[in-house]
Amino acid sequence: MSAEPSGKSRAWPMFDAIVAAGAGRHTNPWALDETGEPRFHPDYGTLEKLLAVPLQLAATSQSGVPALAIDVWVAYELRRAALDPDAVWPREQAPRVVDRDVLRFIESLPKQHRAELIARLERGSGSVASASANILGKNYLKQVDVLMTSWQTGPELLISTKRMDSSFGKNAANRVEESYGDAKNLALRHPLAALGFVYSLRSTAYTQERYHFDWLVDLLTKLGREDDAYDACALIVPEWEGVEVPDEPDTVPEPEVPELFPELFAGPEPEPDEPGLFELHLPTPAAETSAPAGTAAIDRLPTVRLRHDLVPDELSPARFFTEMLTIVLYNSTVAQHRQARALRESARTT
Repeated sequence: MSAEPSGKSRAWPMFDAIVAAGAGRHTNPWALDETGEPRFHPDYGTLEKLLAVPLQLAATSQSGVPALAIDVWVAYELRRAALDPDAVWPREQAPRVVDRDVLRFIESLPKQHRAELIARLERGSGSVASASANILGKNYLKQVDVLMTSWQTGPELLISTKRMDSSFGKNAANRVEESYGDAKNLALRHPLAALGFVYSLRSTAYTQERYHFDWLVDLLTKLGREDDAYDACALIVPEWEGVEVPDEPDTVPEPEVPELFPELFAGPEPEPDEPGLFELHLPTPAAETSAPAGTAAIDRLPTVRLRHDLVPDELSPARFFTEMLTIVLYNSTVAQHRQARALRESARTT
């Protein structure tokens, strides 16, 4: 487990540099489709660069870096839609998970106190800052990869991501089965939140294991049609050459008893400063600052391209973001997400 924080701390500076230079960062992602309705247009060029970072670092799936590339891109697109950047997790700066009201409180303090508290948050001190978020569903806690939430509103948008670059036949069934259960668990407790699922599947699944590719596409399509599961699903099919990816380890679904019933395995009473709902896995500042400079490293990224031709429209990221953002705006008042509403509406006048 010690390799995971190290891998992510090396990747974060590169992810941050790619996002900061994103071609679509300052452009309106909305444009009218053939029916005259606004449709979201993702920044696929930035996604291709983010997907290349794990290849550059030779990061394994166990490190969490390949999956993190998807999370960073999804959060980037939500910020492009003008949602509150501090309410969208993971954030662009450390701490990656912290309530926006906490940040606003800190910003209201005198400068000398503000610096000290920000430093404590960056170190992961206390129970309000983290690198990942566990959200309580109907029956158990679930780590959600990308979300928008605050103390005032609760979760408004919950997105789970999965990535498979190899061993499709061994693990495909497990990934989909887990997703069905996770969707049901979250949807029953947060019925008004926009609930989405993004799946990344390397193009070799199509060229080498066509049966499993077609089967997964069919299951993802059906998963997005369930009334009490995900509101939308998206498929990403990256393609690259010359970089070998280690086989995925065999996975056997097992009951996650410690996660389902943490009180039975809690052991001694935690100290007052121990993590609570949001478990802390934030790398230390020293590890992040010792990482290679992101801007220099991204100049040597391997080439990754997206196979849009293998993705049906029902699973396209464009449709996915359109659906998810429409649900968020519909299920909130006009006083909320005003910039996001204005940006979407401006597509009608440009």
